[in-house]
Amino acid sequence: MLWTPLEQFQIISLFSIKLFSLDFSITNLVLINTIVLLFFSSIVFFSGSNANELKETSFFFVPNSWQVLIESVYETSSQLLFDNINEEGEKYFPFISVLFSFILFSNLIGLIPYSFTVTSHLIVTFTLSLSVFIGVNIICIKRYKFHMLSLFIPANTSFGLALLLVPIEFVSYIFKPISLGVRLFANLMAGHTLLKVIVGFAWSMLLLEDLLSLAHIFPLLVLVILMGLELAVALIQAYVFTILTCIYLNDGINLH
Repeated sequence: MLWTPLEQFQIISLFSIKLFSLDFSITNLVLINTIVLLFFSSIVFFSGSNANELKETSFFFVPNSWQVLIESVYETSSQLLFDNINEEGEKYFPFISVLFSFILFSNLIGLIPYSFTVTSHLIVTFTLSLSVFIGVNIICIKRYKFHMLSLFIPANTSFGLALLLVPIEFVSYIFKPISLGVRLFANLMAGHTLLKVIVGFAWSMLLLEDLLSLAHIFPLLVLVILMGLELAVALIQAYVFTILTCIYLNDGINLH
């Protein structure tokens, strides 16, 4: 039983594996990450490949439900790339599609009762955002060399004004991965915490005596509404994280 709303975010060791001074224990975070990987891989293998394990075709011109899911994820990723980077962004499609799929499935699996929300931990979201930030800078440096420093100096800026704008632009640029990671972490953590508070409130009212226990129906109705809201947040935050990644890629490629 969870005694506090924040206890649901605790990383718990399920199988302790220690080798010398290194800890390779299997935690609930590792378990959910593995489930996300296996779940999506199995969907692609059984429903999206040209031939399944029975050597029968599993790719249809009139798609089934699982194939619609795969095509929707890939179509969304492809549309985000084309809208922000045009045809030049096609080579980044595998990365963007995997990033969008991982965040989306991690958010959705976290809505299952007694599950674990990987993206509610800052270390996970910040690792994703920092990796994106480093990758964008590598692409920009490889493409423009030292000319990439023009990102910090707006066009037609005088020397005196540049002395003021360059530090501001630099700080703003450095805070991009921080804001990207914190946004995803904060939205998921706040939503799940609110759900736990409402569940605890409904349970406490159910334990009351006489007719007062019937009042727990009202927080349960609020809980149903919040679950729908959290489902929308899970979808929107995966979309927002991906579209911001595409925008950062566009900035690095076109020096905007």
